[in-house]
Amino acid sequence: MIRLLHNVKIDWLAQRRYWLFFSAILMLAGLGSAVTRQLVPGGTDAFNLGVDFKAGTVMTVAFDQRPSDDAIRDALAQKGVQGAIVQSTDKPNEVLIKVPQQGSGEQAQEQAQVDAGQAKTNEALAAFGTKPSKTDAVSPAAGRALRNQAIAVTLLALVGVLLYIGSRFEWTYGAAAVITVFHDVLVTLGIFSIMQWEIDLTVIAALLTLVGFSVNDTIVTFDRIRENLRLHRRTSLYDLTNEAINQTLSRTVITAGLVFFSVLAMVVFGGDVLRGFSLALFIGIIVGTYSTIAIATPLMVWFQQRLEPAKRTTVAPAGGAVSSGGAGSGRVATTRKSPARGSQRTARS
Repeated sequence: MIRLLHNVKIDWLAQRRYWLFFSAILMLAGLGSAVTRQLVPGGTDAFNLGVDFKAGTVMTVAFDQRPSDDAIRDALAQKGVQGAIVQSTDKPNEVLIKVPQQGSGEQAQEQAQVDAGQAKTNEALAAFGTKPSKTDAVSPAAGRALRNQAIAVTLLALVGVLLYIGSRFEWTYGAAAVITVFHDVLVTLGIFSIMQWEIDLTVIAALLTLVGFSVNDTIVTFDRIRENLRLHRRTSLYDLTNEAINQTLSRTVITAGLVFFSVLAMVVFGGDVLRGFSLALFIGIIVGTYSTIAIATPLMVWFQQRLEPAKRTTVAPAGGAVSSGGAGSGRVATTRKSPARGSQRTARS
């Protein structure tokens, strides 16, 4: 097996306060961007939602001789169509054109604005001697329904993560993992708000992929912590957690590195079609790898340390009485629940 890092002895948890502070700054920056954009009169929306989540029209257009994407965009702009997205399909002479709702207005006028964008697009395509072979209009109600469903799916995925990890480990591990995934999603969405990158269904797919990647990385580390707890019953949780992170560091670097360079290739060479998806994954891979070490493990240790005093029970040493403390007292053995359900381990008091 390939191993890049050997005998690493880094005290990761010693820097946990700085990491948590840095993560709080990232989330507050994204939240500030979203709130400011939403509340400022005449400003942009909190997020730059694509046609999938707003009103608009999606057209499939077949050309006898396909013009360049820039030529199509220029023709649409000349007709007053703003924000159109031109995407290639698997057919060489066919393109997909997404036209968002043109202008802004009350709900009663939204459908008329969708129709106006569609009419202007048809006029622009007439200059190329063609017209759409297929047209799908996304109504304002459908856009809102898709947006609500995307939020619901993401939240259900997080609940599923909590239930799964809670069934394999203690609930404290599951809670730490879910908070970490929330952190990853919120930081990624915050950067999208700051940069005003478009969010469509492909970005939601990337966020769900990010949930799986982040949880997988976190579970690997948690599982190593559980193994260390069984093998070294008298070592502190703090030291065992640092040891587990160092032991899995080579795996983390290799896995995250390969995914990172694959996604980087999509960002550079994927074009407009994969832009939102690749950017969301690119940011998510970096944040997800960082959060496993900087967020998940410190939170788990914090939860365990807060719950441990309530779980401790005094056990008499073999062949002697229990000492309650004092100048001549020795160490008192204590028991606490193992991360694996149903097992007990002995640790230092």
